[in-house]
Amino acid sequence: MPSTDLVLPLIDLAPYLSPDATPAAKAAVIDQVRTAVGEFGFFQVINHGIPLASQHALIEAIRTLMKIPKEDKLAMSFLKNPCRRGYEGSGDTFRTGDKMHDAKEAFYIGRPSEKIEPPGFHGPNIWPSPELVPEAEFRDPVWSYYQETNRLGREIWQLLIQGLGHPGELLSQFTKKPVVMMKMIRYPPFSSTLPGQFGVGAHTDFGGVTVLLQEAGREGLEVEYKGEWIPVPAVENVLVINAGDMIAGWSGGVYQSAKHRVINKGEEERISCATFWHGDLDATNPFIDGKGEGKAGDETVADLLVKRFRSQFSLMKGKKTEEVVRGEVFAH
Repeated sequence: MPSTDLVLPLIDLAPYLSPDATPAAKAAVIDQVRTAVGEFGFFQVINHGIPLASQHALIEAIRTLMKIPKEDKLAMSFLKNPCRRGYEGSGDTFRTGDKMHDAKEAFYIGRPSEKIEPPGFHGPNIWPSPELVPEAEFRDPVWSYYQETNRLGREIWQLLIQGLGHPGELLSQFTKKPVVMMKMIRYPPFSSTLPGQFGVGAHTDFGGVTVLLQEAGREGLEVEYKGEWIPVPAVENVLVINAGDMIAGWSGGVYQSAKHRVINKGEEERISCATFWHGDLDATNPFIDGKGEGKAGDETVADLLVKRFRSQFSLMKGKKTEEVVRGEVFAH
């Protein structure tokens, strides 16, 4: 059952992001972030720098895309795409222990590259044709928001790095060509789901920093904390930040990666957008010089992402890891 007594920390980023920020003010924000992620794995932020107009435009763009005919959405299926871009249909994802597949549908874009690069996390984006959805109604607002959330994700990474006692500039050592994926999500009304079906079942995020935008007033996100579920309010201009498994591992457990789930209990659709800010595909743990507590290892960002993608997406079941790496699982 959700707990009504616990709340996630709310952190004001203005003292850190301001051009006039003092070292003391920045240090205070770094400490707040370290404490929040160390305890909860999650926190909320205000004064994050992403314009409210950009947030509103993105939400409307997602709603516009999700209204197009199903056959047009399936023609852009990310399961047919070798670089994991495009449309994810309802029921395409599940996790070990889930009783049924997720109810949500989603659409992915990422850092664009002219060519597809193994293991399939870099490549061109897929966009609906202008005849289907005018660029001003989807592509333009989506790309504008992607750039904003990309910037914020970088800032959050630097906060976390400094919380481990490293200079923020360390980020540049493992983010020369980072994987930054954005997932735009529609959860159906409660009455449209099956009994016991989640919008998204309980899970932790794969890798680095997640920046989440929720449509104001459309609650549903819950975060696990010491066996209880904390409901996260969907408040206008408040973003939700969390750390993934990669950060938890790299930090040696200083930072937590918390389970979370989505249950849309309302009778209206719920729109949200999560940006997953990882790192370079060939990067390994950078926090092993004595200042951090992480453990050295050969697992790269690509290794971790491929492993988790393979476990989550239903059409990947029974596929060999090398098939996933080559993108063959998406060639159905």
